[in-house]
Amino acid sequence: MRFSSASCYRFALLIAAFVFAGCDPVIDIAGANFPAWLFCAICGSILTLAIRPVFVVTRLEAYLWPLPIVYLSLAILLSCIVWLIFFNRI
Repeated sequence: MRFSSASCYRFALLIAAFVFAGCDPVIDIAGANFPAWLFCAICGSILTLAIRPVFVVTRLEAYLWPLPIVYLSLAILLSCIVWLIFFNRI
């Protein structure tokens, strides 16, 4: 089966549309541009550090096991929540 150059061009445009649709917003901080996912990851990590003392005071940390996986999952969850709050385009 032979493909014409027009069909190859349309296919390339379709692929480019899917690739560029995943581009995330950029945040301008003090004149430097940062990707939004980096902002969300940093906020998620900071919020996880802020929540850990709550787990220690309420004695829940003893029941959380394995701790690295629990805190990593919490950081990812909070990062996704920050993304939804600040960068949701719906």
